[in-house]
Amino acid sequence: MSDQPSKLDRVLAQAREYKAKREMGYREQALKLYPWICGRCTREFTHANLRELTVHHVDHNHDNNPSDGSNWELLCLYCHDNEHAKYEELIQYGDTTETKVEAATYNPFADLKGMMNKKK
Repeated sequence: MSDQPSKLDRVLAQAREYKAKREMGYREQALKLYPWICGRCTREFTHANLRELTVHHVDHNHDNNPSDGSNWELLCLYCHDNEHAKYEELIQYGDTTETKVEAATYNPFADLKGMMNKKK
């Protein structure tokens, strides 16, 4: 018998090392910090569908990963895509949200009595 580790031992060691490195990543940190709920649509996640829960960088800088999680939020795939689409539109077109919405002034019933009297 050889002192060399078997192929299975090497594969298991590599898997353990990969898992340890991955757990140091921001996704695993965020999943430990936050409940497994989408921050937009409040969909809840379990181990069965956790792959559909993403970590969104609030400032859109993937290199900004503070360990307190202050630049992360958990979003489902759909809400995450929506956030990035909104950001791309902001970059391309500028701010498209209206800051002040004027009150409606049209009143379709303003002269209702007059219109009803004309038909008689």
